[in-house]
Amino acid sequence: MTALTLYTNPQSRGAIVRWMLEELGAPYEVKMLNYGPEMKSPDYLAVNGMGKVPALKHGEKIITEAAAICAYLADAFPAAGLAPALEDRADYYRWLFFCAGPMDAAWFVAACKFGDLTAEQQSMSSFGDFQRVQNAIELAIKGKDYIAGNKFSAVDVFVGASLGFGMRFDIIEKRPEYQRYVANLQEREAYKRATALDLEAAEAMAS
Repeated sequence: MTALTLYTNPQSRGAIVRWMLEELGAPYEVKMLNYGPEMKSPDYLAVNGMGKVPALKHGEKIITEAAAICAYLADAFPAAGLAPALEDRADYYRWLFFCAGPMDAAWFVAACKFGDLTAEQQSMSSFGDFQRVQNAIELAIKGKDYIAGNKFSAVDVFVGASLGFGMRFDIIEKRPEYQRYVANLQEREAYKRATALDLEAAEAMAS
């Protein structure tokens, strides 16, 4: 089996990829990196020229960006059943890229407290208005366990982790539909294992 290596920090979006890897059930190696000089070292810049985590090495292939890694792994390990059939991927792609693009941008603006965008700025941005982004996600998961069809998939890893993070740090509203959707996903054994492993790694790095 081709080796998988995750480059991460327990307090990063690498937690999303760790969860995805635990869902796969395939063996993988983890290389923990500290923020600062270690992520900007020549050795790591050869892996990810942005000097950021996560990054995944699969054999000789390197994949960066958490959403891309989730999609890649779902396709590279089809037996895990983490991607819908090709003809059923409309919502899967829609919400994966929506959350990695407009939603992430909207939450960054909100977290930095830049204030409301002007009408002109909204027309130029990928997300427009923060409330519209929150409403769109709420509507997408309303009354559903999974955001793309009736089966858990890689997009739930990304969206669930993102919503959980946003609520935890008070970046987004703790809407009942968000809480219900995230709570259901956090009952998964793979999520619990990934969270425990990252907590252990964070404690080791702090000691």
